[in-house]
Amino acid sequence: MNKLKLRLQLEQFFLEDIGERDVSSDLIFGKAGTGEIVFIAKADGVFCGEEVIKTGFPLLDEKAEIEMMISDGDSVERGQKLAIVKGNISDLLKGERVVLNLVQRMSGIATKTKEAVSLLGGAHTRICDTRKTTPGLRMLEKYAVTCGGGYNHRYGLYDAVMIKDNHISFAGSITKAVEEVRSQIGHMVKIEVETETREQVLEAVAAGVDCIMFDNRTPEEMIEFIKLVPKNITTEASGGITIETLPNYRHTGVDYISLGFLTHTVKALDISVKVNVQ
Repeated sequence: MNKLKLRLQLEQFFLEDIGERDVSSDLIFGKAGTGEIVFIAKADGVFCGEEVIKTGFPLLDEKAEIEMMISDGDSVERGQKLAIVKGNISDLLKGERVVLNLVQRMSGIATKTKEAVSLLGGAHTRICDTRKTTPGLRMLEKYAVTCGGGYNHRYGLYDAVMIKDNHISFAGSITKAVEEVRSQIGHMVKIEVETETREQVLEAVAAGVDCIMFDNRTPEEMIEFIKLVPKNITTEASGGITIETLPNYRHTGVDYISLGFLTHTVKALDISVKVNVQ
């Protein structure tokens, strides 16, 4: 995770929430008083968000003291203490909601990813994410996927070529689309092509792409399609795969299964922030 980018994002998130001031906390506590808050898991899952806590509160109170009781990727149980933060009471209260929202979402993604990885039962296939992330939170959400044992697909439109069905339709064929991009990109940029039929798979292989995606194909179709793909070409399954149907793809032999639901419809892990009364 890029810590500089995280700091800049947190500054913007705090500005959005605090505005000119926190009228409730500032009027009750002013600048005086030191207190402690504790993050507590209210459900079992996988924790993610250590750097959010460690970076967030010092932005509001540079003297804040943070004790992490868990690390990113660790399993948590309901009732478990995750972190204790000590600092100015008003600043603690200003920062808790922004930090908590991010930690809950990231932990939810890590938890769902671990569930998906577990359902594959140690098979050759890896779980990865997609670009179906929350605008502004892509870095955090993709990081959370890795904390759950998954892998990252491309980060955006800029770091890999992914030729989808609409690209193919406009270009006229897979071959033409691949030839066009290959004539302009450098050797460090990979090319992936989305396929739906046996003929498209064969055309993508002939074009020498780096990765072939089987889009909305059944496990049985994928098993047959993979026989057409040389070992040096990475394969990926995507489209219509749910947490319930995921085990059906365990033995297809694909290298990756990309799952949009890891980030776009995930349920946040239930975590609370309580005053640590001595």
